[in-house]
Amino acid sequence: MNKKLFALAIVSAASVASAQSSLTLYGVVDASVESVKAGDTVTRVSSDNLASSRFGLKGTEGLGSGLKAVFALEASVKPDTGAADSTRFFGRQAWIGLSGGFGELRLGRTDSSIGALAGNSNILGAQSYDDFSAAQTLAAVKYRRVDNSITYVLPKLVDGLTAQVQYSTRAGEPKVLGAETAGDKTGRLYGLSLQYTVGAFGAGAAYLEAKANDLGAEERSALAYLSYDFTATKVTGYYNRNASGISLDGARYLYGVRLDVPLASAFALQASVSRASEWAAIRDNADATIVALKGIYSLSKRTSVYALATTVSNDEQSAIAVGGLTGVKGERSSGVALGLSHKF
Repeated sequence: MNKKLFALAIVSAASVASAQSSLTLYGVVDASVESVKAGDTVTRVSSDNLASSRFGLKGTEGLGSGLKAVFALEASVKPDTGAADSTRFFGRQAWIGLSGGFGELRLGRTDSSIGALAGNSNILGAQSYDDFSAAQTLAAVKYRRVDNSITYVLPKLVDGLTAQVQYSTRAGEPKVLGAETAGDKTGRLYGLSLQYTVGAFGAGAAYLEAKANDLGAEERSALAYLSYDFTATKVTGYYNRNASGISLDGARYLYGVRLDVPLASAFALQASVSRASEWAAIRDNADATIVALKGIYSLSKRTSVYALATTVSNDEQSAIAVGGLTGVKGERSSGVALGLSHKF
């Protein structure tokens, strides 16, 4: 009897230990056949047009009294070639932190406050066929993620409200330990974001400010959106301002509206129209209209087939292009893609 009780105690202890910690392997594999045009036409097999292909590890360990250790390591991978990120292994996420009643504190490489908002496909989207990426916004390209960050996610203060603040000692190129220059504040970054969702209504705002170099040049980006789900259609309106330079005299604005229409239980259609408007003292007619369509059919909870089509109508001085191509001033750019995406 004592042996049975002892064995039961061992099993119970192991179960409790297991319940206190967890490790999850997850990822996305996404590839498509596409034809993109910016001057010339390119037909190719590509990755990441609906979602970024990746694999990652995330885990938690209970430390007692509601405190948890948390971490995430996430690497990009290209199914079209099998290549990984050429400059770093865990280039998407690499952070460790603590979580509890106080909120969550993270240290390392992670989404910027504004990049997490723009890159959320349920709200906006920052893949190559999305307007945030085509217009080369700071939230989708340069500051989609940041290095050397201290990110604090606030605890839930009001139902439906989430917020975070962020600071980076060097957000840009990877830092070489020991090679920092005293007094050089290049790459210092500040960011914050707020999101509020209640019922069918959603709203959010984010802001980012970075020191581009030690001569005084700065980069700033502000983003706001409002959405309402009418069941038959979800409507989202958004506005993004990107500015750079010593006097912040170069600015690009992106504003538009997006419709998400669930046509059937397994099929969804998404359409957006936006305007990218650039202002500078010596530039006129540098605007573009971006129209994007997405059709996504779910074969299962994890696997989808999709079709994408995006067209950019450039004004005389605008050279925005689809699919990462180099645009031609005043000429139309377009792209279509058919692909398959799987989550695990």
